[in-house]
Parts: sequence; structure tokens; C-alpha cells
Amino acid sequence: MKIILPLPATLTSLFVVAMEQLLFDVESFVPWRISGPYRRAAISALGSGALTVTHHRTPWKPTAATLTDDERRRLRRTRQHVVFATTAPPHRLPAGVQAARAAARALARACDGLLLDPLTGSTILTCGRCAGEPTDFRLDDWLSWDVQVHDAATCPPWDPADTGACDCLRVTSRGLRRFALPEITLDGAGCAHNLCATSLLRTVAHRLVTDHLAYVTAHPDATEREIDDFLHIPASDQPDGGLPFGVRLTPYDAELGELGRTGTIRRLKIGPAPGTGQITCLKVGPPSGFPGSLNDWLCATQTAIHPPLRLVDPARTPAMTATPGIAA
Repeated sequence: MKIILPLPATLTSLFVVAMEQLLFDVESFVPWRISGPYRRAAISALGSGALTVTHHRTPWKPTAATLTDDERRRLRRTRQHVVFATTAPPHRLPAGVQAARAAARALARACDGLLLDPLTGSTILTCGRCAGEPTDFRLDDWLSWDVQVHDAATCPPWDPADTGACDCLRVTSRGLRRFALPEITLDGAGCAHNLCATSLLRTVAHRLVTDHLAYVTAHPDATEREIDDFLHIPASDQPDGGLPFGVRLTPYDAELGELGRTGTIRRLKIGPAPGTGQITCLKVGPPSGFPGSLNDWLCATQTAIHPPLRLVDPARTPAMTATPGIAA
């Protein structure tokens, strides 16, 4: 089965810096105080209108943000905020969002502000080794994970060997929309497999984004992209030596979840309202014919730590043969 993904003409990303006081004119600060390789890109984006910087003399009130107690205390002390908004077509990614976040990092450091990414609902470090925007594009820096446990679950004592004892876990990505992709979710795994589920989704996200950015770069005028509902994860995506495996992708309504399950679970709102015809989420699961449960499949797959994502010319990338199931 083929899945049709619409490609918007432009995408907009926001970054917010919340601070107690802003003692200088933000327009004189940005982009002249941005150091490193992003200054020229920020100057160009500001000049073309692709990047806008707006100062608001009111506190920032986030929604669906995952903050630590210390970050919440810092946010409560703030009185002003600055919004960085960058708009660009998909084939200009990820350069545009990197330049915008570099500008936001510089301002946050200068005014001791709290830098937030509303799309992922998380904060961005602006001190120590993370003070500046990395020169390499690492997808892990642009995603967060919404982890939920079904409130009606009655889980037995944790036993990683018991793969069929529980199905109360749902993990959903936050941030793939930034790249004109649906979010991805794994629903119905055992809560003992939290780390395994998140790691597998991270591997799937890397494969999807690598292929997607290569496609939109090669087809800048495309208005849609057709993908297969079977995704092959090669061994090269797993530098720790994991085995290649197959993934089934299914359009999924994250606000409804699985039919027939009792109890409730907070639904993550990740896109347009139902009925718009847009696919906002893809469910990740085992390929057709896999002889076992979702938990069995999770245990059979291998995941790994990911290197920086390198964009490649699709014309020079060898075709991959989709092999269903787990390769031996």
C-alpha cells in the first residue's frame, strides 16, 4: 500500500526566548551578535523576511510543555519574551531552522533567558557544551518523545522476559512535523519496554527524515510524496551492529488511539483537526507475517546511538531491497 504525504509550500517553526528583562534593542542584537557559521544565513533570512524576530513585553505561557521544576521556576520569573519565526519551503530544510535557532541561542545567552521549542514542548540548553548551535545536523536535537501509560493498566511485576504481559505503553514523537512529515507512534507495547520502544522510534525517525530531506531536495517543486507502507531499516542505520528489520507504517489518529481498549489515555494533539484529509501520525509496528506480538518484535529488533545525519544525493544512493521481517 502507498501512503501519500502532502508537501506544503512553506513550513514555519517558532523558537521562544523568555527572560526577566531585555536591556537592549533586539533588532540591533540580531544578527550582528550571532557567532559562528550561521551569521551570514541569519542576515540573509532577516533581509528576505524568512526570519522574523518579535519582542513581546508579556510573559510566555507555554502549552503542552515538558519542563523540569527548575525550568518552571525560571519561567515564572520571566516578564517578557522574544519569538523567532522562520518560514521556508521544505527543500530549504534544515538550514533555515538551524539559523533561526542559532539566533535564538545567542539572545538567550546574552539575556540569561530560557529558550523553548514550542513544537517539541521542551527547552534547549544554552550553556556549557551546548552554548552554540551545532554545525552538524543531529535529528535527536530536534525531537522529543511523548510517553504515556494507559490509566486502566494493571501491569504485573516487571519482567523483561515476559513479552506478552502488558500493552499499556504509547510513545509518540514530537518534532517530525517541522520537516513536513507525520509524527510516528508505537502504541500497545509493554511499559517495561519504554527505552526499547523509544529507541526503535528514533531509528525509524532517522530513516524517514534522511529519505525525506533527500527527496524534497531533489524535487523542490513537488506538492506531494508517495511512500510505501513498508519501511526497511538497514544495518547501516545501526552503527552498534544491529540486524536489519522491517517496519509497517499505518495512518493513525493519535486522538483516538486503539479501538476496543478500556480506560482513557491523554491524547496528544499533533496536527490539523480530524477530517482535513491530512495524515498527522503514522503507527509503527511489525511487518505483515511477523509471528509474534508487538513486544516480541520490539525485543527482536536492534537499536543504536545515531551519528550526525548526513544528507546524501538520492541519485547516488543505491536502491534498497525491502525484506519483510527480521533479517538473519
